[in-house]
Amino acid sequence: MTWASGQRHVMQWSQLGAVSIVTTDAGPFVEDVFLVLGDGETEILIPHGAQGFQGLLARLAQLPGRNDAEVIKAMGCTSNRRFECWKRSAEPMSS
Repeated sequence: MTWASGQRHVMQWSQLGAVSIVTTDAGPFVEDVFLVLGDGETEILIPHGAQGFQGLLARLAQLPGRNDAEVIKAMGCTSNRRFECWKRSAEPMSS
């Protein structure tokens, strides 16, 4: 993702470890919904109004084990909250 400042953030799908949605009580005249992508070390916050947000949300809906109920709650929330929508399952231990 490239921000208006020119700063670029990259996270590979294979590195994605968690997806959350953060909402604030600042709307509706300022951004108040953010998609949060985490890899265990870094989190990237993507505002709801960002170009490509809906496409990214659709792609994330394909993740196995996603919590659609949390996404729905987040999109209707008007307070300061964080909704955990997906977390990578631990890899099974080999013997």
